[in-house]
Amino acid sequence: MARFGPPDFTAVRWLGAASLALACAGITSLVCGIRINTSSSIPLGLYVATCDSTAKLIEFCPTEPFASQSSERGYRTPGTACPDWAVPLLKPIVAVAGDLVIVNPDGIAVNGRSLPKTAPLKVDRVGRPLQPWPFGQYRVVPGQVWVASTYSRGSYDSRYMGPIQIRQIRRRLRPLWLISG
Repeated sequence: MARFGPPDFTAVRWLGAASLALACAGITSLVCGIRINTSSSIPLGLYVATCDSTAKLIEFCPTEPFASQSSERGYRTPGTACPDWAVPLLKPIVAVAGDLVIVNPDGIAVNGRSLPKTAPLKVDRVGRPLQPWPFGQYRVVPGQVWVASTYSRGSYDSRYMGPIQIRQIRRRLRPLWLISG
């Protein structure tokens, strides 16, 4: 007759601990305003909401047609924060009211300074066509900002959406803990 020892609860304990950690992270995120970034547009890590109205990193919900395109193509994951049931975008502000923005095939320039890695791509990473914002010069008007990642060539930002309205900003963020690498 086979004898069995006591049950091994290691896997059950690990799953329970992982579930508890995720639940705590979610609650902490809601209560403390912590945002986990896993996109390539800015460094990976944790970001925290700030009351500093001059903070250059923002979280915002894109408007149509950019909201649908970004969520349908998987540039944003499902969530509940934006009206289209997708997560907000995290982007650095690169131009504010009064700045002169030039958009051309080489990328975005602000007040005569070219921003690295902002050239619009013709297709995304899986070969779907991308439509850049019309090339030209734009004076940023009050109530608008331009956002762009100089961290990733593949960022979905003002090179495709143009300026965003300040009222789209959900919150301003600052880095809390970044993963170097």
